[in-house]
Amino acid sequence: MFDIDNINEIWQTIARNKTRSLLTAFGVFWGIFILVILLACGNGFNNGLLSQIEGFATNSTFMISSPTTEAYKGYQKGRDWNADMSDIEAIKKIVKGVDMVSPIYSQWTYNGENNVFYGTKGGNFSLKGVMPNYIDIDRCKVLYGRFINETDISEARKVCVLGKKAYEDIIGIDKNPLGMMIKANGIYYQVVGVVEAYNSKVSISGSMSETVILPLTTMQIAYNMGSKFDFFVFTTARGYNTKDLQKEIKNLLRERHDIAPTDEGAFVCFDFEEVFTMFEFLFIGIKILIWIVGIGTLLSGVVGVSNIMLVTIKERTREIGVRRALGAKPGVIIRQVMSESLLLTVLAGIVGLVLGVGIMAIVAGFVNNMPSDDVMFLDPQIGFSAAIAATIIVILSGLLAGVLPAIRAIQIKAIDAIREE
Repeated sequence: MFDIDNINEIWQTIARNKTRSLLTAFGVFWGIFILVILLACGNGFNNGLLSQIEGFATNSTFMISSPTTEAYKGYQKGRDWNADMSDIEAIKKIVKGVDMVSPIYSQWTYNGENNVFYGTKGGNFSLKGVMPNYIDIDRCKVLYGRFINETDISEARKVCVLGKKAYEDIIGIDKNPLGMMIKANGIYYQVVGVVEAYNSKVSISGSMSETVILPLTTMQIAYNMGSKFDFFVFTTARGYNTKDLQKEIKNLLRERHDIAPTDEGAFVCFDFEEVFTMFEFLFIGIKILIWIVGIGTLLSGVVGVSNIMLVTIKERTREIGVRRALGAKPGVIIRQVMSESLLLTVLAGIVGLVLGVGIMAIVAGFVNNMPSDDVMFLDPQIGFSAAIAATIIVILSGLLAGVLPAIRAIQIKAIDAIREE
């Protein structure tokens, strides 16, 4: 603990040469300032990239059937095949580690003509047939009513859920659409809900905000698909990874549809878990690099503090010698030197930390209010734990900077100090 006299003495020593003290402290200030800026920028890019896939289950994989690339069991390569509802049931029963499986069927209009109408107002939108659990994979906000439910599926009801843009274009803003009848691709459906996608940047078979969502069974009947669909998405349970489950599901489908065991081209997969993991490792590497660069910059400032403290000890040789002659113990001398180094370093570090956080808070406020939907830099600020870590590093740096000067101080002998003038 420092008493007030001790603190005053330390401050007078630092203030004795203001210019030298300020220049010395600047190295520490700059090191912490750069570390904070780099950490905040790293977090900004991390948040920006993750926002591009926000709303999708990060443990999900989309699997699409593709023409075979190998001949097998009398079939020529290039054969078209489709998974069906019996495959979905088989996956649920046989493949362990699958949390959810959701088949999807889509209809697109390619001529640009309006295909969805309410009264005289129309728009051009894709139709997407899904199961009730799809909302847990491609997450969205329910603005009105509800999503597709199990009764809609079992009874193949002619109901629909409108994406927000479809609702606004063909019905109008602020009108309650529930119960209204719309015509999509020539068939009338009753509106039971309106949804808005959490993320409009990533879409599989069309954004939820820009589609008309139907019960899968209703679409299968309307388009004579039987029990078939375009593709399906599955999620993994805790403790499993998508790569292993992909292999098991592919092997199961190969067996059920007479596909060659080595035919990888018969499947097209988009693995969100792989993308998310790639992002995680990328930013772990960036954070490690940032800490290395930031701490390296800070250490250069610490070396400067240590050098100046050695010069100060040299200048105060007579003072230290007199104290030793009057009975000052080595611990008192060490504490005095370490306290001066610590105070100088901590003051400079705290100023750098506060200034860095303040500047990035201003930048974050500006960036977060930008209207663009394609922002790749979002909320560039450091977390509380990073700020605490930076503070601890500053304190340790102050102690480190005072080690060599303290050792040099206690090596001064009283008789040698008195001879110096």
